[in-house]
Amino acid sequence: MQRPAASRPWPIVLTIDDLARVLRTTIFHPFFALLLPLTLRAQATPLTHSSFILTTVYAAFVSLCWILSSANQRVAYGDCREVRLEDEVVLITGGANGLGRLLAEAWGRRGVSVAVLDIKASEGLDGAKAGVNANSEPDRYAEEDSGVRWYRCDVGDWEEVQIVAQKVAKDLGPPTILINNAAIVNGKPLLSLSTPEIDQNFRVNLISHFHTLRTFLPSMLAQKRGTIVTVSSVLAHLGSASLSDYTAAKAGLLALHASLAAELAQHPDGDNIKTILVTPGQLSTDMFAGVQTPSLFLGPVIEPATLAGRIIETVERGRGAVIAEPLYARWIQWIAVLPVGVQKVVRGWSGVDDAMREFRGRARGEAGMN
Repeated sequence: MQRPAASRPWPIVLTIDDLARVLRTTIFHPFFALLLPLTLRAQATPLTHSSFILTTVYAAFVSLCWILSSANQRVAYGDCREVRLEDEVVLITGGANGLGRLLAEAWGRRGVSVAVLDIKASEGLDGAKAGVNANSEPDRYAEEDSGVRWYRCDVGDWEEVQIVAQKVAKDLGPPTILINNAAIVNGKPLLSLSTPEIDQNFRVNLISHFHTLRTFLPSMLAQKRGTIVTVSSVLAHLGSASLSDYTAAKAGLLALHASLAAELAQHPDGDNIKTILVTPGQLSTDMFAGVQTPSLFLGPVIEPATLAGRIIETVERGRGAVIAEPLYARWIQWIAVLPVGVQKVVRGWSGVDDAMREFRGRARGEAGMN
């Protein structure tokens, strides 16, 4: 039943992310900042004039911030690795729908070899209704996505991952880009969760990452190149009512990512293997359908295509990174430094613990409000 027209919210056409994007490409960009003192000099403004001094200091400050940001990237993740798509093999878990599917289609249409591991087939797959399993031949996406192959696999099952890994290596070659994206959500209060639901949550949302890393990382080390993308969630930093199992698993991914990066830094062949951590807010996918977003201005819902574009750009540049969208996801960790009482007030104001009241999303699929 639709709500009366008067009670429907106006569509949000402007968000804080839009404002930040405009500022970053205008007054907080070195090129724009340097134009200010140059313009004043073109008007014969004296070097000792306060306006010239202030704009020069401002331009120097903005330029310094950009230089430090670039230096931070270099220190944190090292040199970019060379990525030649014709030589890469992409493996995506949970790629039948949503974010995973967008990534698969984007690369597949460009002729990149892509393997999709998912427990369910996409509607665009031929033979999806035929009960394809880990031992059968892979199906393809629609004809225009002929570079993509789908393998039915429960990534939470170690034996199934091993079987499919052998087939992927035979069909496409060893993966060099691993996108750990598979996820499920139960969306229930802690005391309403059954033991099988808790077990399945951790197998898919956390243990599956260990399975794929243990399976595909050795070949990356042998080739001395690779990229590993870990899709976690902004909720991993917060926790949320009715998401205790989901957020606990996603928090585990933060620790796994940090430990993996540390181990690769110590490994003699790990310099050219890049790690990317993705911590998005709510995505407009079916997985978290019904979730209420308290403020679309401060916490806009992210389009999967937007996030997919960020991931693809970072991977193809050969960079390591942390991708956090929208804007608040990049600063959410700072809540932990606030006094506990202030944290409680912020949580209440944000509405994070009330967002799941009207949850009706599906139980298995791609990352949603990751």
